[in-house]
Amino acid sequence: MTELSKPLRRTLVGRVVSDKMQKTVTVLVERQVKHPVIGKYVGQSKKYHAHDEAGTYKMGDTVEIAESRPISRTKSWVVTRLVQESKGI
Repeated sequence: MTELSKPLRRTLVGRVVSDKMQKTVTVLVERQVKHPVIGKYVGQSKKYHAHDEAGTYKMGDTVEIAESRPISRTKSWVVTRLVQESKGI
């Protein structure tokens, strides 16, 4: 018998770069990818809008986001946990 379960959600870790919107944060995810021809590692980055219901996450915080159903036109990720708090200036 095969057990039907929820598919695993994709998770990413990134830094909050904007918290100016209500219930939304912008998360910058940076990753290293090996170039197919040169063989050198190149940095790539992408920004995601993630849902933050309580508005608890601030700029500079490192957070984990998980894929979810579409919440708005640009938002289909939810902040799941705080990985590291911002050190402050």
